[in-house]
Amino acid sequence: MKQNKYDDQNFFNAYEKMPRSVKGLEGAGEWHILEKLLPEMRNSNVLDLGCGFGWHCLYAREQGASSVTGVDLSDKMLRKAREMTDDPFITYIKMPIEDIHFQDSQFNVVISSLALHYIKSFKSISKKVYDCLKPEGSFVFSVEHPIFTSRDEQDWYYNKQGKRLHWPVDNYQVEGVRETTFLTENVTKYHRTISSYINDLIDTGFIIRAVNESVPSNEMLKSVPEMKDETRRPMFLLISAEKTIK
Repeated sequence: MKQNKYDDQNFFNAYEKMPRSVKGLEGAGEWHILEKLLPEMRNSNVLDLGCGFGWHCLYAREQGASSVTGVDLSDKMLRKAREMTDDPFITYIKMPIEDIHFQDSQFNVVISSLALHYIKSFKSISKKVYDCLKPEGSFVFSVEHPIFTSRDEQDWYYNKQGKRLHWPVDNYQVEGVRETTFLTENVTKYHRTISSYINDLIDTGFIIRAVNESVPSNEMLKSVPEMKDETRRPMFLLISAEKTIK
């Protein structure tokens, strides 16, 4: 059984209260960056890996995608997604990301938002994504930034008065499991360096189109003052890659 914290009721209740859960894409601090990386989706077949509540699936259809497939392991996430979706061209599938197996060249675009750092082998997922993409298809994803995942603690260093002094980085080159805390639960994440993400994509056959590190939008900085600390270190890594024609 793959890791599935979202079907724990306490964990899910906490997740539902997060801004990105309540407000959708506009509540996600990195959305203004991710949106710009996405290709034209009109008349495209789109796959969303780790679709959660289905926000990106709905967005793809709003942009004119012909069909959208959302994959997630959590019953509770998919139940919420289906409640919010009234569209026969969006299909939700309960499945671990690691177990996907679609037809070759089935999709024009594959999206994944903040899910792949829970996957043990990024290279194996890159290969599966590559195979199911059409030539010149796009793979656009976000993960927790390796600066963020390098330590188990994944927290600021504070002084005695509780002030955030700096974000510590350690064991950066030591890839692998990180046991950390998110919301109400202990969760397992997988730390990889930036170069590993990029080289795994290149080795698979992708061309890297863009690499971005998250920073809050000016609007979010104005409306949510505590977001200013998010300019001190990137929390997310966002990459756009394209399948080459062989």
